Amino acid sequence: MEDDIDGSSGAARRAQPQDEITDRPEEKTGLLGRIFEAFTQTENGSGDPVNGGRLDNPSHGMINLRRMRVEDVAIPTADIVAAAVTITKDELVKLFRDSGMSRIPVYDGTLDTPLGFVHLKDLALSHGFNGNTAEFDLRSMVRPVLFVPPSMPIGVLLTKMQTERRHMALVIDEYGGVDGLVTIEDLIEQVVGEIADEHDTDEDQTWIKERPGCYVAQAKTPLEEFEAEIGLSLTDSDTVDEEEIDTLGGLVFMLSGRVPTRGEVVQHPDGTEFEVIDADPRRIKRMRVRLPEPR
Repeated sequence: MEDDIDGSSGAARRAQPQDEITDRPEEKTGLLGRIFEAFTQTENGSGDPVNGGRLDNPSHGMINLRRMRVEDVAIPTADIVAAAVTITKDELVKLFRDSGMSRIPVYDGTLDTPLGFVHLKDLALSHGFNGNTAEFDLRSMVRPVLFVPPSMPIGVLLTKMQTERRHMALVIDEYGGVDGLVTIEDLIEQVVGEIADEHDTDEDQTWIKERPGCYVAQAKTPLEEFEAEIGLSLTDSDTVDEEEIDTLGGLVFMLSGRVPTRGEVVQHPDGTEFEVIDADPRRIKRMRVRLPEPR
């Protein structure tokens, strides 16, 4: 691993895009500022971090910052979406599109030799607008990524990410290999709960129709309601027990016999395909449902 991956020079820091997290004290406001202030107070024993209107109640997750370790929240190696430094521009575009990620780790040879990560914005600015015909060079777009041990408390990592303005960290095992990946969103969710983003559907509408015969749905989508939407029964099969399934996520779990990984496609006996868009080791979160062609 190269030394400059874990820390950047002054010039590199000055060139760092402004969408990264700032470490200027006057800008530590809002949710992040309140989390860091509360965590610091708790660590110093200077009082109840929930006083003064900072957080609503003591059970809101602040204790997780001290008790949970990086290994408790990291995405396992098998589920990491990453790109080889030799990837072509078209392949990288497809990887961003299929994964729904805005940041993807980049490696040389294998994931155990990470170089950093590539940001979708850098790709778009360099090659996506105005028909830019510049030669594609992924190495020139790679940004530094943090390397952290699995035993690090997540509160320490959250502070480190904020200080160094990083959104992503790779977990490194005792042999120097990559053992997982964690984002700043993963850490903050341990305090405030799951954070919805622009890819998540509304609370009351748990699916959207991308195009005819293709839907993006949350795993918690009631199976009966989705069947009414598509006009098909997904439980008319010897391999599916209707009485044991209430949601789309439950259906996919039963079909695969386990929690499938991100990017995995699970086949239904009637030809319907369930592509897992988002999942962690414990549960499916979001999927793309492709209906079979009409006969």
